[in-house]
Amino acid sequence: DSMVQGRGIKCSLCTRALKKIQALAGDNPDEAAVTAALQKGCRALGRVVGKVCQRLVNKYQDQITEGLQNGDTPRNICTAIGICRS
Repeated sequence: DSMVQGRGIKCSLCTRALKKIQALAGDNPDEAAVTAALQKGCRALGRVVGKVCQRLVNKYQDQITEGLQNGDTPRNICTAIGICRS
């Protein structure tokens, strides 16, 4: 089932992107740190993945920022925005 497979790829992509962004934002990031990390993190993933990452960030920036500031795991954030299944 390609839909499920596509979702699995999106999920691992989302998790990977957020791990990168989380590392760049550091511990206890403020909103500015998260915003900067969101932009840098997507670029660091390369062109193709970076484009998908950028779309994700644009669409879910508030939830991602909030999740990172709350100390949620990348997997939990991706699940919360509906990309990963819990």
